[in-house]
Amino acid sequence: MHPSSLLLAAASGASAAPVFAVYFEQWHTASLSDRATTAGVTHIITAFAQSTIFNSGTWYTPFMPLDQVRALFDDGTKVCMAIGGWSDTSGFSAGAATEQTRKTYAQNVATIMDNLGYDCVDVDWEYPGGNGQDYRIVPNDQKVQEVETFPLLLQEIKAAIGDRELSIAVPGKEGDMIAFTADKVPLISEAVDHVNVMSYDLMNRRNNETMHHSGIPGPARAVDLYIERGMEASKLVLGFTIYSKWFTTSGPCDGPEGCATAELERPDGTDTGLSGAVTFEKASYSDGEFAQAMQNGKVDEQGGGQWYWANSKLWTWDKPALITRKFDEIVKPKGLGGVMAWSLAQDSHDWSHLKAVREGVGGL
Repeated sequence: MHPSSLLLAAASGASAAPVFAVYFEQWHTASLSDRATTAGVTHIITAFAQSTIFNSGTWYTPFMPLDQVRALFDDGTKVCMAIGGWSDTSGFSAGAATEQTRKTYAQNVATIMDNLGYDCVDVDWEYPGGNGQDYRIVPNDQKVQEVETFPLLLQEIKAAIGDRELSIAVPGKEGDMIAFTADKVPLISEAVDHVNVMSYDLMNRRNNETMHHSGIPGPARAVDLYIERGMEASKLVLGFTIYSKWFTTSGPCDGPEGCATAELERPDGTDTGLSGAVTFEKASYSDGEFAQAMQNGKVDEQGGGQWYWANSKLWTWDKPALITRKFDEIVKPKGLGGVMAWSLAQDSHDWSHLKAVREGVGGL
C-alpha cells in the first residue's frame, strides 16, 4: 500500500464514530428515559423477534411501533431488530442447516426489515455450538455442525440486507465461545459490522464458586480472546449490564470471589431458585435486601466490581465509577468500536448507569 493510502486509511478509521448501542426489550417499557438521557445513542436494538419465524417468513410485530421507538432518541438513531435471545436457539439451528435454508432465512429477515422499516438487524444466536439454555436437553455434541453453519448463515443475511448493518451478540465466557474458533472468527468478522460482547453474566448458575459477574479482568480477557482469534478490534462493542446479580452461598463469604455456592442449577439444567438478577428500576429499591446491598456495597478495586454479602447472598454489580474505568482500561486502549448496554428501562431509579455509559462514549 502506498504511504498516502495508509494515511487515508488511518484517517478514515480515526473518524469513524463510536457505536453507542442500547437494547430496548419488551419486558421493561413502563418507565422510559427522556431524550436528554438517551442523547448520543447511535443504535437502539428492540428485543426480541423469535428466531423461528424467519424459517417460515411469519409476520413479526414489534412490541412498540417503530415511530414511537424513534421518538425516544436523537433524530438519526438507527433502530435495529434483535432476533433470538438467551433461550431461543431452535430457529437458528434449523435456519443455518443447509444452503437452501440459509438463503430462505436470510431473505425472510430482509423482507421483514423492509416491511417494518428497520435500519439494521442484530442476531442474538448467543451460543452457537452449545452451552445455551437448552444444553441439557440438546447436548453440545448434537450441535457440532453449528460451528460450520453459523458464519455461513451470517454471510447469507449480510448479502440479503445489503448495506444495512448486521450485528451479533456473542458470549463473554471463554468456555461458551464454542463456535468462535481461530479459523471461524475471521469469517464471522468479515460478515458482520458490529460484535456486541456480552461481557457480563460471567458468573451464572452453572458456577460453584463466586466471582464478579462483570468486573474488569473478565471482560478484558473476553475482548483479548476475540482479537487473538481474528476479530477486528474496531468491530468489537463492549457490553455493559444494568442489573445486579445475586448468588446463594453455602457458608460465610468475606470477599467477592472464591466462596462456595449452594446448588444453583439442577443436573437437568433447571434453575434451583437460589440465584437471580435485580434491575436498577425504581421498584427494585422496595426490596429490603437489594436496597441494603446497594447502600452498603464495597468496591473490589482489583476485580473492578462492586459486591456485598449478607444473609447467605453474594451480590455483584457495576456502579457508574466502574463503568468509567472500563472505558479507560478496556475500550480505549484496545481500540474497540464502541459500547452497548442491556437494557434501556432497567435503569429507571436514577439513570446513573446509562449516563455513565453516555459520558464514556463522549470521551472516546
